[in-house]
Amino acid sequence: MKNYDAIIIGTGCGAIISEEASEHGLKTALIDKGPLIGGTCLNWGCIPSKQLIYPADRIVEIEESGRLGITVEVKNIDFNAIMRRVRYSRQESQTHLREGIGQVSNLDFYEGEARFVDDYILEVNGEKLKGDKIFIATGSRPFIPPVKGLENIEYLTNESALELRERPDSLIIIGGGYIAVEYGHFFAAMGTKVTILEMADRLILSEEPEIAELLKKKLSKRMAVHTGAQAEEVKASKNGVTVVIKDRKSDGEKRYTAQHIMMAVGRRSNADLLKVESTGVEVDARGFIKVNEHMETSQKNIFAVGDTNGQQMFTHMANREAAIVAHNVLQGAGMAVDYSAVPHAVYSHPQIASVGLREEDARKDHDIIIGRTSYYDVAKGEAMMETEGFAKAIVERETDSILGFHIIGPYAPELIQEVVNAMTSGGDVKELNEGIHIHPALSELIPTTVNSAGEG
Repeated sequence: MKNYDAIIIGTGCGAIISEEASEHGLKTALIDKGPLIGGTCLNWGCIPSKQLIYPADRIVEIEESGRLGITVEVKNIDFNAIMRRVRYSRQESQTHLREGIGQVSNLDFYEGEARFVDDYILEVNGEKLKGDKIFIATGSRPFIPPVKGLENIEYLTNESALELRERPDSLIIIGGGYIAVEYGHFFAAMGTKVTILEMADRLILSEEPEIAELLKKKLSKRMAVHTGAQAEEVKASKNGVTVVIKDRKSDGEKRYTAQHIMMAVGRRSNADLLKVESTGVEVDARGFIKVNEHMETSQKNIFAVGDTNGQQMFTHMANREAAIVAHNVLQGAGMAVDYSAVPHAVYSHPQIASVGLREEDARKDHDIIIGRTSYYDVAKGEAMMETEGFAKAIVERETDSILGFHIIGPYAPELIQEVVNAMTSGGDVKELNEGIHIHPALSELIPTTVNSAGEG
């Protein structure tokens, strides 16, 4: 058995910890099941999906340019070239990552699937490794629901979709979260006939209802979007795959057929693959590892960061968790992870960005006022003829503290950063007003929204 000061499982955000541990002179082991290292974001998530979505955005902008008095058309879309770019970028990243790992001193790299066999003991490739401190950063994978017949057909996920060589003529996406609407946007822009089937009564349940409503309205112009549609069965058919759904509104049955289907109903932790119960690490009812505010599990000196703990499943938050854990463990700090101002974005068309509380949640513990502004209410938004996008601020009445902010429209992920910075520094509405905003610029949407706060 090999003994290590630190064992890190996972090369996504876990690489932050392994690098720090090695630099502090700890004998360190880094494990990844491979063959693609670097985590979800690099290989299947943020990076590749945005390389797909960026050209999709350009296509839709061209298609919508008629409102500006511009007549133009898209003459050709090289689907294969777009997909090749994604795979080439991933291949380049793999080369750089492996070279970087090989240059780190005090670090042994194991490529293989690890599992716990006893307290603080892992087995990988037939070898047993014991760690004084263990950091679990194994991420998540697509959740596949128990739909009848699914085991008998081939289906896509956000991972396997990246391997496509030919554009599907038609595609049914089961699910209505951020992965579903982002890939729906991409494939529809490529020319695929897309159908989204979501069992809930609206898309993206994590967003404000009015944002979900506008998103459905806008997407429905380019694809079929059905909410309240619960997939009951899938079966191979003459033209591809047929999905039988229960229409929760009418309690009736409907059928939809497409060349391919894609499962996009959520994510599940990879903790089960590690057999964490063998080392006394507890998981919740959904299978995510339980952690405290310092990311420590139920077992002392075993930590879990990133998607595997299910706290906030975003790469930027996983990296922050990993950095804080490394700082705490290696430098004796006692920092807690703060989730009060964690932003996120949905790269659909229109784009969405949010930070902080939703109105429904804020009302439970706060006396609030609501601000809302249309893009068209600021000069740049009017110039863009953006008549439907809007921003919404949730402000505590007595303190003027910003509790939440939500945007749907062009450049939402960039616009919200100003609010994130203000919330993180403990600022309020006054802080957003003190900085001079360029006129005319879309950034004027932010102060205009918070200053419009009133009864809501």
